[in-house]
Order: sequence, then C-alpha cells, then structure tokens
Amino acid sequence: MDSDKYLEGQSMQRSPLFESNGFIYWKNRFETYVKSKGLDLWHVIIEGDFVPIQNNSKTKQSEAVPFEKQNDDLKKRLAKNNEAKMVIYNALPKKEYEGTFMCNTEKEIWKTLLITHQGNSQVKDKKIDILVQQYEQFVISKDESIDSAFARFNTIITSLKALDEGYSSKNYVRKFLRALHLKLRAKVTTIEELKDLTSLSPDELIGNLKDSSDEESSTSGSEDEEYAMAVKDFKKFFKRRGRFVRQSQNDKKIFQRSRDDKNSKSDRKCFRCGDLNHLIGECSKPPRDKNQRAFVGGS
Repeated sequence: MDSDKYLEGQSMQRSPLFESNGFIYWKNRFETYVKSKGLDLWHVIIEGDFVPIQNNSKTKQSEAVPFEKQNDDLKKRLAKNNEAKMVIYNALPKKEYEGTFMCNTEKEIWKTLLITHQGNSQVKDKKIDILVQQYEQFVISKDESIDSAFARFNTIITSLKALDEGYSSKNYVRKFLRALHLKLRAKVTTIEELKDLTSLSPDELIGNLKDSSDEESSTSGSEDEEYAMAVKDFKKFFKRRGRFVRQSQNDKKIFQRSRDDKNSKSDRKCFRCGDLNHLIGECSKPPRDKNQRAFVGGS
C-alpha cells in the first residue's frame, strides 16, 4: 500500500495516510479526521479559502483588508487556509502531491483528488447507479451469517455515502430486515413489534438479530438434548419389557382364537334334534322320514 512508503514513527495525530486502492475508505476517514481538528478546516477544503475581507463600518460594504490592518481574529481565520492545506499534504504520498502541486487552494486539491480517483460527475453518477442497484437488489441467503450479510450491506451504504448519496438510517434498517431469509421472519416480526424502527440504528439491529439467534440456538440445543434423552429412555424401557410385550400380544391372540372357536362351536347344532353337542351326522335319533334320511346321507 502507499502508506507503507511513509517513514516509521509518525504521530498518531497526523492525517490518515492516502490509499489509492481504497479511496472511498480513505476519504471517509480523512473527512472525519479534519472535522475533529476543526469544522473551519473542512469548510476551507469544501468551500474554499477564507479571504481577508471585512465590512467597512462607514461605507457598510465589504472590502479587502491589507495585512497591516488585519486584526488578530481575521489573521487566525486566514491561518486556517494554510492549516487545511497542510492537513491534506500530510496525508498524500509524493506521487499524489506532485499531481496536485499546481493547485492554488485546498478546494482545488480536493477536487483534483476526487476526479482522479472517483471520476468526474458522469463517472460518479454511473457508480451511484450501480451501487443503488446493488442496494435495491440486496438479499441474504439462507445459510449466510448475520455478520457476513451486514459486512456486504455496509460496503454498499458506505460507498454510497462516500459519493454523497445515501438513504436515511430508518431506510437502511427496513431494507436489511426485508432482505432477511424467510426462516428469520419470526425474528423480524418480534423486532418490529418491540423496537421503534425510526430510532433503531443498523448496528443496534444487528445486535438484536445476533442476540435472537444465540437464544434460539441455545433453546434449540436444549430441546434436542431433552428429546435425545427421552428417546434413549424409551428404548431402554422397551428393551427390558420387550419379552413381556410380545408374550402379552401372543396371549391376546390365543385368547382371541379360543374365543372365536367357542363362539363358532356355540353356533353349531344338530339339525335333527337340536342338540348343541353333536352334528346331525352323529345323531342317534332316527330321521322322521325317508326324504330326511336321504338328505342326511347325501350331505
């Protein structure tokens, strides 16, 4: 990286070192750093130098003030111009410095860096269109972790912000919730019911989703363990009682056959005398007529 070319032992208070391969990342960090040093510095970089002009109390008009007539407040204000330029130069390697050396103001330096590494307005608009499309089509797969999904999502929204384009925090939260897989729909419903999405930040959303996942995993693991123990005890019980169960089933079948035989015997009787203890072929009582004898013999 370009930052590797810098001398070691640099103060932690210096500007974030320029990275040509990660311009958007550097740009965001640089802006935050400059604003932490003073909002006047960032104003100079974006809007241009402060100029030695004051209102004339007599003419009521603005006019240039020569150096010898500048008061201390105006001099301090004008000093912000060089301070802002030094902040930028401290962040640039030699190659980038040479590319901006002909710029007269901090605003010109900043604009040159943006065009060189971010493109002109047309290129910028094209990049924005691509990122917006990625944002609108963002989805989370079934097996993707919350951390991995948010890392992809954060790259998109950070890139949009670096191009001065973006959505509200509320929009980010709702978009991420809609992108979650259907298996997490119960969690989404819970969050929507318990949280105020208008004030919920993306980081807080991720924390809630991860907490919910941890609780679900813990509960699921406990339930699985209880189920496994129940199945184990169930098998042990039937292993000990298997013989008794089989014997009971066999006894039931024997009892049923005995009952069926008894019922079938109770339904049979002699057609000649009506006795239940024998059939007509074993009856000793003589038939009433020849036709009945013939019928019995035929039978």
